[in-house]
Amino acid sequence: MKAPAVARLDIRPFDIPLNEPFAIAGGAKTEAKNILVRAELSDGTLGWGEGAPSINDGSREKLMPAAKKVFPKILGRPIASWRALLEDLDQALGPGTGPAKAAVGMALLDAWTRRLKIPLSTFFGGAQSRVYTDVTVTLAPPEASARSARRIIALGVKVIKIKVGGDMDQDEARVRAVHGAGKGLKLMLDANCGYSARQSLQFLARLKKRGITPVLFEQPAPKGDWRGLKDVLARGGVPVAADESVQGPKDMIAAAALKAVSVVNIKLMKSGFAEGLDIARIAKSAGIGLMIGGMVESPLAMGAGAHFAAGLGGFSFIDLDTPLWFSRNPMRGLLLGRGGLYDLAPVKAGIGVFPKPELLALFHRRGARA
Repeated sequence: MKAPAVARLDIRPFDIPLNEPFAIAGGAKTEAKNILVRAELSDGTLGWGEGAPSINDGSREKLMPAAKKVFPKILGRPIASWRALLEDLDQALGPGTGPAKAAVGMALLDAWTRRLKIPLSTFFGGAQSRVYTDVTVTLAPPEASARSARRIIALGVKVIKIKVGGDMDQDEARVRAVHGAGKGLKLMLDANCGYSARQSLQFLARLKKRGITPVLFEQPAPKGDWRGLKDVLARGGVPVAADESVQGPKDMIAAAALKAVSVVNIKLMKSGFAEGLDIARIAKSAGIGLMIGGMVESPLAMGAGAHFAAGLGGFSFIDLDTPLWFSRNPMRGLLLGRGGLYDLAPVKAGIGVFPKPELLALFHRRGARA
């Protein structure tokens, strides 16, 4: 049976207010200003993809024209050649366009796996059918952080990621407030490049005096400061993850060669799917642990990340919680469940997430099957 070709690609912006600011070192979001891509195959099968620009950089106004410009390189080609399509997409878009790579690649893979009638996780290897995410406490005063922690605990989640990298006294007070909100919690820290390596080591020492040892410290040095990351790993007494420092496979090779980190946070919004797969393979070969994360994304992109991690397997840290910040859910299908669970077993094909009518209306095209 001949595989269908990519017949049509469409892209639209969509905005969803957040129920509270998502604040990290360097900036905050009060609204998700994302992009939605629809791929249609020659047999009528549809696939959906989402792109979410980062808080610190990345403009939707630049990403959408860039994506449209490369559509002609994809159209008319067989979807079965998905890897070549994604690699050509990455090369044509170039650096700094991760959300566009992710959105178009996601739509293509969703369509292909819907056509194959298999879940996206099975396509990536089928190692697992469920993953459990942490939930984040963003930059906020200690009292608000404690309230957030109690809400997270009420969801049945025991792994809490805490944003730091601002004022160290406030950061310490926030971590202590979360730590004191419940028993048996596992705390992760994420500085988002807000600390120098020296400051991160000072911060860890302060927490140690309070009897607090995080299970992971993410990006505890500026982007590109490999020596700093390696220093925190060697002297901090906790696992260290690279996030902003690893944008693609070349960065992953550097991190592995320098033995600078023990974990890498793969974000499809940074790398897209083809390079995300390459990063995972390099990290596994080097004995570096895997983490999956994202930007401020709806259940569509977060669900795709869950499929990616579950399908490949071996991910020790899952950070796919941002749908909790959306004031309303623009999608239907796969949802984040109690305990931070993404249960992929009920998904019969593709990602298992579809836009609700409010987003479908953006495309104004009759006769297309959702």
